[in-house]
Amino acid sequence: MVELKDTMRSLILLQDCDSRIKSILEKKMAAPAKMQSIESQLQEVEERWEETSRDLEDRKRQRREAEREIEELETRAAKSQTKLDSIKSNKEYRAALKELDDLKFRKAGLEDRVLEMMEAIEELEEKCRSVEEEREEINAEGARKKLEIQEELTTLDQELERLRKERERICGGVEEDLLKRYDLIRERKDGIAVSPVLKGICQTCNMALPPQRYNELIGGMELMACPNCHRIIYWGEDAYYREGEGD
Repeated sequence: MVELKDTMRSLILLQDCDSRIKSILEKKMAAPAKMQSIESQLQEVEERWEETSRDLEDRKRQRREAEREIEELETRAAKSQTKLDSIKSNKEYRAALKELDDLKFRKAGLEDRVLEMMEAIEELEEKCRSVEEEREEINAEGARKKLEIQEELTTLDQELERLRKERERICGGVEEDLLKRYDLIRERKDGIAVSPVLKGICQTCNMALPPQRYNELIGGMELMACPNCHRIIYWGEDAYYREGEGD
């Protein structure tokens, strides 16, 4: 019956349209997570850059403080040396000499620390340059990916609008009761209300139809449902339905 086949073909086109709409909506829903992933990468490298920069500034500050302390010790040592030259008693001389030796010892220790700090500063400056380069690359890549996502969303919105208009057109050719049945099945069956049957097997639930029912399906005398998943089924090897694919 051509009329039944036309109705089934409309349902097939409607199912294809709804499946594509569902796919688009899923892609749109995935966009915020993609954006968040990009933001997380940007934040992570930003935090590493800030941490490295803070470490570098701390090391430089410590070096400046140590150098100031060395200058103070040098001043004190010079005064101690001058004092040493004017002392007459042995006791005072020994005390002043010890003070001078202590100042020189402290100064030497600070100078060793300054050398260590200079090496650490060089390493941190190199690390800063490396992280800065990575930061710039990730920022540029993040901006590119964000633009791609925005462009994809624009394309998806345009396609979604086209498919919704197409769906409305297809629905206009399906009886109201059948359309309600189709929508009810689709809501209950994870978006799939219409399924092809190939070689006696429902392609959605993978269950075999009883031979008699399969023969009736091939005969195309009535709208049929899968006895297992209860979706509306059609003979997928019928050339008439295959011609409708991609309409």
